[in-house]
Amino acid sequence: MENEQIEKKTAIRLNQLTVAYEAQPVLWNISVNIPKGTLTAIVGPNGAGKSTMIKSLINLIKPIAGEVDFTFEQTKDENYGKNKNLVAYVPQNGSVDWDFPTTVLDVVVMGRYGHLGWFKRPKKEDKALANEMLVKVGMADFKNKQISQLSGGQRQRVFLARALVQEAEIYLMDEPFQGVDAQTEKIIIQLLKELKTEGKTIVVVHHDLQTVSEYFDEVILINRELIGSGPVETTFTKELIAKTYRQNQTKPWEEE
Repeated sequence: MENEQIEKKTAIRLNQLTVAYEAQPVLWNISVNIPKGTLTAIVGPNGAGKSTMIKSLINLIKPIAGEVDFTFEQTKDENYGKNKNLVAYVPQNGSVDWDFPTTVLDVVVMGRYGHLGWFKRPKKEDKALANEMLVKVGMADFKNKQISQLSGGQRQRVFLARALVQEAEIYLMDEPFQGVDAQTEKIIIQLLKELKTEGKTIVVVHHDLQTVSEYFDEVILINRELIGSGPVETTFTKELIAKTYRQNQTKPWEEE
């Protein structure tokens, strides 16, 4: 397993990443490599910095120290700013303004803007791809509905379809299974596994410890600092899980 791990290409490299809110560290000195073509879970208790970590990868939150490097197969370039269209981000359901007056199809077509540019109108091919992905996530019958009329699970499927039309290399998803029904969860994980077989890299903030071994290849255990990272079978152990969820941990910046 060690040799296999060494041979894997790295899709995302975090080097001593530190993030703080108002001088209070939320993530401390995180260094980890996320292998290309894997399904990786970020796991930890509430307040551990999971969502902060995924947002800091794409500069939605600016780190105060450390580096994040991407490896893009299409461009052979590590600069995220020049390759934003190759990284798809699916935010938490609750962080989106669902009262915005737009249809399901329009939301999915927005995923093509990185390829089109903001001032160009979507072409027939873009709308055809959007319709195709709505079929894939089981939302074709809702394409003309206002997004405000959808349930939580339906909204998550729409956001997944929007990510799929982006045709990215790397997919970052913040709690995609939160508040969804069993059918939606099954659809989402099936599509994520299909993306993996296509060589895509998927990183998911995840909270259900019961499904980590079933859904994911790699796991990153954090509680503000890195507890462990690597293949699920060797990293998702009782000892590391207990350490990750241990209450009242002394943080590195609080040590005397």
